Amino acid sequence: MNVYKFGGASVKDADGVKNLFKIINTQRENLIIVVSAMGKMTDAFEVLCNAYFNKTGGTGEALQHIKEFHRQIICELFGEKSGEVEAACDKLYAELQRILDGEPSLSYDYEYDQIISFGELLSTTIVAAYLERQGRKAKFIDIRKCLITDQNYRNACVNMELSQQLCQRTFTFQDTFMYITQGFIAGTTTNQTTTLGREGSDYTAALLANLLDAEEVTIWKDVPGIMNADPKLYENTEIINKLSYKEAIELSNCGAKVIHPKTIKPLQNKGIPLYVRSFLYPESHGSVIRELDEKLKLPPIYIDKGNQLLLTLSPRDFSFIAEEKLSHIFATLAKYRLRLNLIQISAISFSFCIDLNESIFNPFISELQKEFEVLYNKNVRMLTIRHYTEEAIERMTAGKKIYVEQRSRLTARFVIADDIQTAKN
Repeated sequence: MNVYKFGGASVKDADGVKNLFKIINTQRENLIIVVSAMGKMTDAFEVLCNAYFNKTGGTGEALQHIKEFHRQIICELFGEKSGEVEAACDKLYAELQRILDGEPSLSYDYEYDQIISFGELLSTTIVAAYLERQGRKAKFIDIRKCLITDQNYRNACVNMELSQQLCQRTFTFQDTFMYITQGFIAGTTTNQTTTLGREGSDYTAALLANLLDAEEVTIWKDVPGIMNADPKLYENTEIINKLSYKEAIELSNCGAKVIHPKTIKPLQNKGIPLYVRSFLYPESHGSVIRELDEKLKLPPIYIDKGNQLLLTLSPRDFSFIAEEKLSHIFATLAKYRLRLNLIQISAISFSFCIDLNESIFNPFISELQKEFEVLYNKNVRMLTIRHYTEEAIERMTAGKKIYVEQRSRLTARFVIADDIQTAKN
């Protein structure tokens, strides 16, 4: 049994859905197809969620944009015979409208998961209907009934034991050899929708592979495999044909976009290889992540994370940055659900880099200012060079203002800014 995961870019339009069919139509083994929301629809649902939760108006306009996007794809796929799939989507819209007509709770994370999940539900409804129309019926599964999590909304933790029981009971392959289900979303024991973290469809595929002892997982991307840099940002990139699980974890932890950070562990635990292949060139072999005995000689690998926030905290009483101060800082980060991308500590200051989230920026800074003097820099980038050389560092940092620099045996990291806005309060 294999697991195929198709991200939003692979099903961003009708041609993408048709291409998905061509790829899975060559498959003869038992197959689970995991599909993300179409195109940039997760962003569109975030706009809808924010308008609903913050009561700023505009929910009708945001929802209409979502409906028109999916309606266009349905019309191109089904033409005059689109009535049945439109009716199925209308049921989902009606369910969503009931949420929007109600009063939001006090928990943004809860409301986010209830609303954002419709992106995956709509995409799998449309794709499943198209596959059936083409004579390749894939049994539709609502993954929220199989992957069970806690109530840590927006970053839920999976109950592996219970989920394994439910998945093995559901994905039996007794009456079909092909299933289609959603990535990114899950459910609780009380039927509340949760999500596994942004871009979490990779993780869903890995979890299903682990729980069902799949032979392999394939993630279909718009790149020919794992590259040594983002080809959208850098020229002359090269494909890395194979990586170890350990190296893949390091890269994803540094911010490499090709693999979700949580993806590798479920696969490594069962020794399941992960293939990264191009949906644009499905005949190419792509890259593989698996257990490797040999030590690979890898080229410099560049990971560029924009939209970063660099902060430096200094205790107002001029005391040392000791365990008590660190505990307070980490508790504040946990409260706002912020992940550290880089840290640097000195006797009386603590610097760190996180993803910039404007929606919680002001309250987060205000809370830190109660105990610390806070210096922050917006509009910074974090550049990581894995397997760096001096020549690579010089080429990438020449002429740039470097605010933080770290080097280990294999990894060099830099916080770089071209246009700094600094404030001290």
